[in-house]
Amino acid sequence: MTLTLALSMLAGLVLLAVVVHGAWAARRAAPKPLRGERTELGEPGLGREAQGDGRQEPRLEPTLGEPSSAHGSEPSGGANGPMFAEPGRPLGALSPMRRSLRIDALIDAIATVTPEAPLAGELALQHLPASRRAGAKPFHIEGLNAETGEWELTRGGQRYGDFQAGLQMANRNGPLNEIEYSEFVQKIQAFADALGATADFPDMLDVVARARELDGFASQHDAQIVSLLRANSVAWSVGYIQQAAGRHGFVPGAVAGRMVLPSGEEGAPPMVVLAFDSQAALADDPGQAALRSISLSLDVPQSLESAEPFAAWQECARRLAEDLDATLVDDQGTPITLHAFAAIGQELQRLYRALEARDLAAGSAVARRLFS
Repeated sequence: MTLTLALSMLAGLVLLAVVVHGAWAARRAAPKPLRGERTELGEPGLGREAQGDGRQEPRLEPTLGEPSSAHGSEPSGGANGPMFAEPGRPLGALSPMRRSLRIDALIDAIATVTPEAPLAGELALQHLPASRRAGAKPFHIEGLNAETGEWELTRGGQRYGDFQAGLQMANRNGPLNEIEYSEFVQKIQAFADALGATADFPDMLDVVARARELDGFASQHDAQIVSLLRANSVAWSVGYIQQAAGRHGFVPGAVAGRMVLPSGEEGAPPMVVLAFDSQAALADDPGQAALRSISLSLDVPQSLESAEPFAAWQECARRLAEDLDATLVDDQGTPITLHAFAAIGQELQRLYRALEARDLAAGSAVARRLFS
């Protein structure tokens, strides 16, 4: 072989390598085939900045503070988007599809996890984060069922084309902060990596700003009605209180010294909570305890307005006051008059309307999560 021929062959090999490398690079840089158009879950229209990071919980004793007006922008609340089919792929595997019952863009920062192809539910279950919390904020992970097109908690025997994780941006512990959001990102990224999927997260600064604004709104519209029943003469034993409360529908609570009036809605929080000294409830002989006051509280955002929780709270207070020979007073010991009840009712109406304007109606699933 002559030197000229050898050099010619070497040049040909180099040229071929350049062509192959160029084709590989072009393919890698080219956009991936579309999975169908994706309509993002709507983000709420957020108004002014929050007044601060702290979260104060107002107590209606006996009146409710003036609620702020709802913000002007209407939140989209994750409205359903159209479904688009990709050739060769089941319709149910596309996203965003149908609205989730557990994740809501009103109060959640939503990350998406997109695999290359639908995955078995067993595989996803194997790699779900051990804890569904980031600091003090809970999060949910759902899969889009490839057969039904429904968002659901992942389960075995099903296939899922997409996943979404919703991190709650505020609760009664305050707004989501950067550390909590970073923990969420780490957990969801690990989940995506284990599935060989792509994770997409909203911008942290935007999420934290939204969290602070949401917390500012919630802190101004979070209220509890709390009052005391104070003995007029003899003190009460624990058993006597329990017997009297039981006649009016109260049942023992999960915590010592608590009794609750259950809601008519299955699985809902209690309507009214009756509380007394927990040490007396845990005493070796509760019958010997001498109690002179109990409290009655109503968690306003947790109860449906249609259930008339304020009327139920008033009725419980009136009947127990008669049975126990007690006077209903505020935390300063001042008797609560009929005029005070009327004023509270008017304030409650303004609060209910403000929550509705923000799509956070009292007693709704999203309101119960936010005010928890």
